[in-house]
Amino acid sequence: MKITVPWGYDEIVPLQKQHKVLLSGGGTPAFCRATNGLQLSFAEFVVAARDYPIVFARGGGAAGEGYVPVMVLGLADRSNLFLNAAGDWDPACYLPAYVRRYPFCISKVYDAEGKPGSERIVCIAKTYLDPGGVALFDAEGKPGAQWQGIERLLTEYENDLDRTAEMCAALQRLDIFVPFSMEVTENGRKSTRLKDMFRVDEAKLSELKPAAHKALVAKGFMGRIYAHLHSLENFARLYARENAARAAQRPGAAR
Repeated sequence: MKITVPWGYDEIVPLQKQHKVLLSGGGTPAFCRATNGLQLSFAEFVVAARDYPIVFARGGGAAGEGYVPVMVLGLADRSNLFLNAAGDWDPACYLPAYVRRYPFCISKVYDAEGKPGSERIVCIAKTYLDPGGVALFDAEGKPGAQWQGIERLLTEYENDLDRTAEMCAALQRLDIFVPFSMEVTENGRKSTRLKDMFRVDEAKLSELKPAAHKALVAKGFMGRIYAHLHSLENFARLYARENAARAAQRPGAAR
């Protein structure tokens, strides 16, 4: 049996009822400091679109041929502009579910031949297991209040990822994704800051047959498409956030 390890996690192990766990006391996981993008799920599109550009990246699916939605966090590799020096996420901005679920996750189980099965198990980052930690289940194995909240988040997020994959597969079949890059003009010089991104092409979207439009609306996909398109305006805000961070680091800047 092999379990999948989500990006950013180190070693994970299946969660046992007798485990005691170090629950997060604030701050964010270390991997958040070394990334400029995080995957988001179906339910997050509208709220995330208020703060972040939402783009699509290649790499989803069993063979890596699909698309996944990503919220862009920075304009340079390994740069997250939404963390302060202490590693805390900007409280004025939406905190992604990918971060909130840590150190837990739900992992798919693969057989000896590398084929995914229907079974999924709750796992935890091994470094968060500690004899001095919190017991999430009582002596009889019944879940405590803390675990009930965590389990709800994990289950809802995992189900939401399935719906996200369904949406991305549908948009791919309609062939409405187009590649694009983010360019910045400074002192009259244009430079490409981010590339290998994809967006929904509005012209292709408008040319779809009425039945396809109706299906996108009925499944709730159309609302996510427009949240994605509107969110691209946030690249300008992201650039402004980067400039503000640069200014704060200059010698003599006010602290």
